[in-house]
Amino acid sequence: MEEAAAVPAGERPGDRHGLGPAAGGAGDAGRIEDALAQPLVAAVEALGGYGGLVYLRSRDRRSLVLCVVAGVPRSLLRPWWRVPVGGALPMAEAYRSGGRLWLPDERATMLRFPQFAAALPYSFASAHQPLTVGGETVGVLVVLRSAAREPVGAAAVARVLHDTGRSVEERLTGFVRRAPASAPTVTDTGTQATADAVAYRTEYDGRPVGVRLPAPSAHTLRLGMVEWDLDSGRWWADDEALALLGLAREDFDGTMAGVEARVAPDDAHELRACRSDARAGMRIGSRHFRVLDESAEDGRLRYRPVELWGHVVRAGSAGRLLVGALVEATGGVTAAEAAERLPDGLFSLDQDGRVTYANHRCVELLGCERDELLGHSPWQVIAWLHDPHYEDRYRAAMLSQEPVSYSVQDPDGVWLGFVLYPGVHGLTGRVFRTGPPAGATAGPVPEAGTLPGGGAAGAAPPGTDSAVPPPEAVASPRAGALYHVVQMASTLTEAATVRDVCRAVSEQLLPAFGARELALYAVREGRMYLLWESGYPKDFLDAFEGVPLDAELPGVHALTTRFPLFFESPEALSGAYPGISLDRMGAWSFLPLIASGRPVGSCILGWEVSRRFTPDERSALIALSGLVAQALERARLYDAESAVARGLQEGLLPHRLPAIEGLVSTGRYLPGTQGMAIGGDWYDVIRTERGVALVIGDVEGHSVGAAAVMGQLRSAVHAFAASGHPPQEVITHTNRLLADLEADTFATCCYIELDPDTGRAFAVRAGHPPPLLRHPDGRTETLDLVGGVMLGVEANALYPVTALTLEPGSVLALYTDGLVEQPGSDIETGIGAVRRTLAHSGKDSVEELADQLVRTAHRAEDRPDDVALLLTAYRGATGA
Repeated sequence: MEEAAAVPAGERPGDRHGLGPAAGGAGDAGRIEDALAQPLVAAVEALGGYGGLVYLRSRDRRSLVLCVVAGVPRSLLRPWWRVPVGGALPMAEAYRSGGRLWLPDERATMLRFPQFAAALPYSFASAHQPLTVGGETVGVLVVLRSAAREPVGAAAVARVLHDTGRSVEERLTGFVRRAPASAPTVTDTGTQATADAVAYRTEYDGRPVGVRLPAPSAHTLRLGMVEWDLDSGRWWADDEALALLGLAREDFDGTMAGVEARVAPDDAHELRACRSDARAGMRIGSRHFRVLDESAEDGRLRYRPVELWGHVVRAGSAGRLLVGALVEATGGVTAAEAAERLPDGLFSLDQDGRVTYANHRCVELLGCERDELLGHSPWQVIAWLHDPHYEDRYRAAMLSQEPVSYSVQDPDGVWLGFVLYPGVHGLTGRVFRTGPPAGATAGPVPEAGTLPGGGAAGAAPPGTDSAVPPPEAVASPRAGALYHVVQMASTLTEAATVRDVCRAVSEQLLPAFGARELALYAVREGRMYLLWESGYPKDFLDAFEGVPLDAELPGVHALTTRFPLFFESPEALSGAYPGISLDRMGAWSFLPLIASGRPVGSCILGWEVSRRFTPDERSALIALSGLVAQALERARLYDAESAVARGLQEGLLPHRLPAIEGLVSTGRYLPGTQGMAIGGDWYDVIRTERGVALVIGDVEGHSVGAAAVMGQLRSAVHAFAASGHPPQEVITHTNRLLADLEADTFATCCYIELDPDTGRAFAVRAGHPPPLLRHPDGRTETLDLVGGVMLGVEANALYPVTALTLEPGSVLALYTDGLVEQPGSDIETGIGAVRRTLAHSGKDSVEELADQLVRTAHRAEDRPDDVALLLTAYRGATGA
């Protein structure tokens, strides 16, 4: 089990959470994690769950970063501290879609998200609520629930999640408004500017913070403070101590005899022994004795166990004082004494799988000392439990919150049964002697299962030899190493470009294995060139750029020999490659990337501290390097094809727009960043017999075929317009042409013919977003044009015409839906945002205004759709 990540050397604890002053600032601002903790805990309790998570988007918007964890150990979720926004995971889907998800059991999870189910093959339910601020999705809240509990209706889940989402938005808004002065200023409460500023500040790039779920206490601890003059025998006690002794203050004479009168006769010696030990300079620790308990209504004589703890101080003339505490002992110690009398072994693990208690019988059965167990995971200490399957049973119990049982054979051939009983704050285990499971052969064969009615535990493969310890002591293998291989394979199938592959490797591989540095190199013309790096010091890799394949470097040798290299310390790397430049890392792996028998490049991983690479880790890393190589090779071919396709598309778009007197027009086009990164958006400005036609259109799909159809439609519109057809006929003929092409595709279009002399215009809209018009006084409106169906849907469709009049100084904006569609919000919200930008912009230049309108889309690195914009300023005869 991986320990919770420590703060790196030289890093201040306040810097761990990635929000700078707003996260760790002084004053009332607090931390963003604190603002999220209470609603998360409330949601978990309301749904009867056992754990909850809150993800916030990263600064670069590429990832969702785990911010707060409740009820589930952080170490169990280490591979999911940072997940890609585009990943096939339920939290990523909820973020992208802006809709809540309810997965009531493992079957629903497998059907919707098979990759996620493969990575966490346990029985649990999960609810996912997008978190929004000002209409913008900024994160996701997740509640985990036992699938074996009484089902919860989807409507009830929706109500709880809806209320939680509103509570989180209120808290985040309040958090940002209390941020220190260095944070962006938030003003004008209730305005869109406020919402935008709040959304901007809700970013996270730190490590998750654990929040403890409340648990009912089995017994309230009672504790009182006492002082005992060892020379005179005088006692001073506070009210709680007197209550433990069953005395009222007015009845207590402050003498040793008064205290002894309350102690059971059989335990009077214990009290006197405390005095003797204290006089001898000994500390008093957990001295037990019983005191009279007269609270029973039946009048029967009863006793209450208490403990005395204390140490001796000298108080000048007062002599020697025993200063200490009187503690009611009806809880922990009494329970431990009872556990020691059990015939079975009993142990307790905290959330991270570390032993917090083990009774004598448990220590006896496991064959190790109690001190060796406490504070460690059993599979780290006991050689014959040194197998990922046994750690996986712990994971199954914690994530399903159902009892799990399995059998193990110790080195002496004795079969032991284990039963694990999970809870939100840890796990209680029982170990006992048992017979061999059915079908067991000679040798230690783990058998895994569940108690009747319990959750699935996942049986170990038959014949697995897990009890034989490794030939030498090595670090405990990371559980679920093969899950990371499955997860990486699933993720890489969705990565299209080389950049997509590199980003997926960085986001999945680094957290999966706890590495801090990654470098991906590709071979080109006999030299190594950097494709991607993460975590390296600035300029450190410059010296290795373009090195030949005969260079004496481990990354080169791994590729040319096709043999992975692992260095477990700086001394090992320096010894193998004297004089090599080293950074601050303490261990490295150099993995060759080989695809279909040909060298592709190298993958280099670095870890902060020296480490031992277990056989499981080495096998998993080698398998992953093969997957990465295949994905890179496929992506390189894809990028080459995309370059050809983009060249085709750029050739179909107008290289420059005609100069029309009385008009200033400019266009912008941004290809999508997903898929082939090409599509069917186009714009045009065409001279006609009656003036000028302003056209924008969008062919569905992102492919070479979509670009080809776009070229045909643009040519058709240009030909119909230039030949004198009125707007309605231009669109009607173009629609019939697309239907006759039988291209099985559709398109939208907006066509406006304008007379530059009078400002009179006639517009036709075929399923396209409405244009925006800014009037000379700055007032901006969405033009309500009567629309027809998309092109290609119905060959004989009719398209009505809307008449407009533009005033000199007006600005007309035609655009495609890629400009206004944002994940998690509807298209009207996007249109409203563009309209406000157009209205409030102070740009005098049409070119600068166009750049401002597409800037937000240009900053987004993940654009699912193309963006096209045609901006026209109408000057009129006056040249306004």
